[in-house]
Amino acid sequence: IDWGNQTAITEFIILGFRDLPDLQILPFLMFQVIYMATVAGNTLIVVLIVADLHFHTPMYFFLGNLSCLETCYTSAIQPRLLLVTGDKTISVSGCITQLYFCSSLVCTECYLLAAMPYDRYLAICKPLHYSALMNIRFCVQLTARSWLNGCLAVIILVSFLSQLLFCGPNEIDHFYCDPIPLMELSCSDTHLVILLAFIIASIFTLPPLLLTLTFYMCIISTILRIPSTTGRQKAFSTCSSHLIVVTIFYGSIMIVYLLPKRDTLRDLNKVLSLCYTVLTPLVNPLIYSLRNREVKEALCKGKYMHVL
Repeated sequence: IDWGNQTAITEFIILGFRDLPDLQILPFLMFQVIYMATVAGNTLIVVLIVADLHFHTPMYFFLGNLSCLETCYTSAIQPRLLLVTGDKTISVSGCITQLYFCSSLVCTECYLLAAMPYDRYLAICKPLHYSALMNIRFCVQLTARSWLNGCLAVIILVSFLSQLLFCGPNEIDHFYCDPIPLMELSCSDTHLVILLAFIIASIFTLPPLLLTLTFYMCIISTILRIPSTTGRQKAFSTCSSHLIVVTIFYGSIMIVYLLPKRDTLRDLNKVLSLCYTVLTPLVNPLIYSLRNREVKEALCKGKYMHVL
């Protein structure tokens, strides 16, 4: 196709859930409550971990980073879901900027979710070496590399995306600037960008997922050899919360991106995308607070609630 005479568009229209025009107020109220609860819950966890010396341990250090990441991630996506009426346009540069932050934070989360079971693996399977191996310097290096690698890797993808030409149509059939519907709108050759996106996605999802599964296989094997029932329950309770978060996060991502890209499945893709963009940041503080005795005791004291 000769695109030489086409005019490049300068903005996109985020369609969102356009098939529910009669239920716009209900999603607005729901997403508003979810967003406020997500930000408040994750902020509270960060405040607890920073302010209370009892939480100055590797496990809570990773949890604090995860809560901080979830706050940034949900703030990059959910405010646009609160636009019930009015202007739903976004500039091309704004769309690519949102894509960068969302993608880099997802890549960072993948490696943070792999660092947390490694901490539990050392604590349960190698308790005698735990203090020496999982020191504060190593924790900082592990989290810093997760954040840095996620930010740098996506810069390469964004630099290629920014060179694409968009000639129309300009409607993104999603509730945020997801890379797949964005590349479908380009009138440039996207084969190289699609290949690059696939490589980056593979590097930042498959190795962390395989590491996470390997660590939990070792953890479960060790727990099953504990003779005391109480000891097994205590050891497993420290891992079950993280396992729930990992299952929701990776499960929804794999289903969304492995489903065939057909028009009939677009609405299903959008609904499933809510799991890792909206549900995971929400359930993270709920799961860790409701299933963790130390966090519940700190919350019951109520001395940190005034911060919010």
